[in-house]
Amino acid sequence: MTNPVTRDVLRTFEDVRSRLFARLNGLTDAEYLWEPVPNCLTVRAEGDGVYRADLGPEPDVRPAPFTTIAWRMWHIGADCQRGYERFFTGEDPSGDRRIWPGSANEGIDLLAADWSRFRAHVESLGDERMMQPMTEYGGFYAKETYLLLALHALDEVAHHGGEIGTLRDLYQHGYPPPTTA
Repeated sequence: MTNPVTRDVLRTFEDVRSRLFARLNGLTDAEYLWEPVPNCLTVRAEGDGVYRADLGPEPDVRPAPFTTIAWRMWHIGADCQRGYERFFTGEDPSGDRRIWPGSANEGIDLLAADWSRFRAHVESLGDERMMQPMTEYGGFYAKETYLLLALHALDEVAHHGGEIGTLRDLYQHGYPPPTTA
């Protein structure tokens, strides 16, 4: 058996991907941009008409701002998976990574593309390289292995994918409930 670690990581990636994309099936634009509480971080059109993800506050702000499905999809795709390309190539992805579609279908398509690219990078490693440090490409994380990076990506997708599923459930069940007089 060649590359059993890589094989198992990719198998787990596929399990997580299939659950997330099954939950995104039928996502409407209204759900995608739904703000269940005030002041959500989301993806919104800026003055130039281009949709961009809101920037969050400093990490130590508590409670952290609530985020929409659109923002969580952006975070998984552009912020994490596309952003992690620098650990494989040594170069930051070109362009403004905050740009993200304002529609659900386009967001799903871009998330799928970011997912495929990241998966291909992981697959290209094989077990020997997967277990080695990222070295100069890793910057601050130079001593960390590619396996840790892949597991971190899985954690991000599973965590935020679960949140996306919960938000869809709340939206579809009519949260918040109507107020009575």
